[in-house]
Amino acid sequence: MRRVILIQPKRDGRVFGKAPGSPYTLMRLASLVPDEIPVEIWDDNLRELPMDTLGEGDLVGISSMTITIERAEHLAKIAHKQGAGVVVGGVHSTLLPEHVQTFAHSSFVGEGYYTWPQAIQDFAAEGVKGLKPEYKDESWANLAGIAPITDRVIQMVDENNNYWTPYMEITRGCPRNCDFCTAIRVSGRRMRLRPVEEVVDEIERRGITRFFLTDDNFGLNFSTDPDYCVELFEALMKMDLKGWTCQSEMSIAKFPELLEMGKAAHLDKHFVGFESVNPDNRSSLGGKSKGLAMQTSEAIKAIHDTGMGVVGLFVMGFDHDTPETFQAMWDFIRTSDMDGVSTTVLTPYPSTPFYDQVIAEDRLLDVPWSHFDTSHVTFIPKNFTPDELRDAYDWLCRKIYSPSQIALRGLRSLRRYPASMAGKKLFGSFSTDYGYRRAYSWRHSM
Repeated sequence: MRRVILIQPKRDGRVFGKAPGSPYTLMRLASLVPDEIPVEIWDDNLRELPMDTLGEGDLVGISSMTITIERAEHLAKIAHKQGAGVVVGGVHSTLLPEHVQTFAHSSFVGEGYYTWPQAIQDFAAEGVKGLKPEYKDESWANLAGIAPITDRVIQMVDENNNYWTPYMEITRGCPRNCDFCTAIRVSGRRMRLRPVEEVVDEIERRGITRFFLTDDNFGLNFSTDPDYCVELFEALMKMDLKGWTCQSEMSIAKFPELLEMGKAAHLDKHFVGFESVNPDNRSSLGGKSKGLAMQTSEAIKAIHDTGMGVVGLFVMGFDHDTPETFQAMWDFIRTSDMDGVSTTVLTPYPSTPFYDQVIAEDRLLDVPWSHFDTSHVTFIPKNFTPDELRDAYDWLCRKIYSPSQIALRGLRSLRRYPASMAGKKLFGSFSTDYGYRRAYSWRHSM
């Protein structure tokens, strides 16, 4: 066995010379490679990949999201022709392994913490012939001691120079069951927690002072495991951090003391899945208290009262949505006090209940996988034609991401911060909205 190459397929490319986010999952998988085996991480977002250097004895592992699976397939076929062993894991491979098996020697289903080391052993012993068609792990591993990032991987990736935002994972799983979400199909419904001391150690060794949590629903821990949140926040309070952000749900507004502790622990922004202001959609949202504009406004105020920012996450195109829903969404967003807004098109990802529904009703459109990016229409909606839904979404995005609206949200957010932090917080608000504007514009030009 010559080496292990882990590849992150291109998604967003570079912004001012850096990729948006670090290849966190690949960093943890690279750390599981035995020390005696050379390992490299190739990020397709950073530079042209030296695919011509691949050959027999190389094991190539490619990460897969649905929107990048076509790029992953292209890279896999090149590696295959070069004589390398090719395995593909990640979200798309977990949701649709039979597709991955059409172009890779192996597909990975589940988290891979146990199966990835086994695949390395199989390849080291017998090469391509030793690889199994599928490596399946759905045991939902206890996160204690699982795949700590090694020093050689930290040095290899050089996050601070190559990436705008280091990623971090503290908890995994979500007990909600939104019928369009892949989270529970990939990470399970049981909330799993990393030991606080391991979190602190990783932050220190990586040398990062800010990060974005990739946790499916970190804020849910406020209600499911408040003691853990207290322990975590008390530890992070002592660290010299510039700020970190996480994904939450509006239930965090019910826990003002934890919100205050989070603020003291340098948590400065919540990305909150409000999803919809249409109460008729609540049955699709996994039991979360959503669809009520009054509750949403109250949650925003509760978070702001602690001095933290709010980025609202909304989804359009549910079966109960109508043209009037888009106007109601715009009326709410323009009068709310959010620091940033993400609005996306409902997307039927494979293996979700919503995907099964549109398949059964013959409503899935024949479009490339790259259009499963939450900015394209990929199914026939109930109350629109596909073109009408796309036009309504275009109209809403042009409203939300106009330069004047981005500037207004940024300037409005300054009220919550002392003058010494104004520049940092203003940049944070502008960059978040600009990122969503760029993603929408770029993807919709395809």
